[in-house]
Amino acid sequence: MTSGTQTMNKDTILNVEHLSMRFGGLMAINDLSFQVKRGDITALIGPNGAGKTTVFNCITGFYKPTMGMITMTQRAGGQYLLERLSDFEITKQAKVARTFQNIRLFGGLTVLENLLVAQHNKLMKASGYTVMGLLGLGSYKREAEAAIETARQWLERADLIDRADDPAGDLSYGAQRRLEIARAMCTGPELLCLDEPAAGLNPKESLALNALLNGIRDETGTSILLIEHDMSVVMEISDHVVVLEYGQKISDGTPDHVKNDPKVIAAYLGVEDDEVEEVIHEELDGSAH
Repeated sequence: MTSGTQTMNKDTILNVEHLSMRFGGLMAINDLSFQVKRGDITALIGPNGAGKTTVFNCITGFYKPTMGMITMTQRAGGQYLLERLSDFEITKQAKVARTFQNIRLFGGLTVLENLLVAQHNKLMKASGYTVMGLLGLGSYKREAEAAIETARQWLERADLIDRADDPAGDLSYGAQRRLEIARAMCTGPELLCLDEPAAGLNPKESLALNALLNGIRDETGTSILLIEHDMSVVMEISDHVVVLEYGQKISDGTPDHVKNDPKVIAAYLGVEDDEVEEVIHEELDGSAH
């Protein structure tokens, strides 16, 4: 790769180019391009059926796109074409982690154990994939201690350290959301993809979520890409917002730019262009408080 290309991509961690996804006769995503900048919180928003989760599924390897390129550029300069990798390789090699709309914790395991399970790859590698390794000998013991320390740090950041020995299924809904994000962070991602992290949260839980996500961005430099319906969350924490409608991008910019874009208001509220000005500040500004 030329030095000029490296300079151009220096601040971009994820570059989605001309992404299209067809299911039979349905074009769910149509020629979508956008970038996620390193260290930013980028929100992907749009009405129901806009194609947001389909985009996530293409980025994280659950779908193979019909067309397009998805390039992940790591801090050290390594690049991965995500559309060519399996979901497992995207997590392990490209360092992309994901949470889902539906919480997928191990409810019967403790809060701490859920974070240790997330680190099983490096623990198994340290064991040499042998029984002797699992008996606590050599590098496995050191890695096990490091895994517990990593888990402890993320439980503190997620304000869950007091619940470390409780079953994950006993946590409140908001606490389970934070635990799921902490579990994803235990894999050491450079890009964290969150599918509706604020869904079902009350205002207090939303504030705790905002604090956790801002802390991840500010303290670790991890880039965050999220799908979200809660406009108060989007406007509060996002650096960059991409808006989809019917699988196409209709707006792309700062939260202030997007919330004042007539095309965005019309897409969300279903109003004619000549009515848009009347509802811009009343609707979206109101939801930002």
